[in-house]
Amino acid sequence: MLKALVFGAIVTGCVALVIGSQGSSGGRLAIEAVQVGDVRLFWSWPLFFSGSGIAWGLILLQR
Repeated sequence: MLKALVFGAIVTGCVALVIGSQGSSGGRLAIEAVQVGDVRLFWSWPLFFSGSGIAWGLILLQR
């Protein structure tokens, strides 16, 4: 499950960065901008959970 969480975080970061930097919230993806110091980060919990679930399923299929 740890591998799936890492993959979900990477996918979420990439997709949220592309969609969020264009000024969109992504509709149901609910991408939100978070200010951490001088850096603006984009994140989406629904995208994280779905990406982690898909990665977890793919990892289970490889067994």
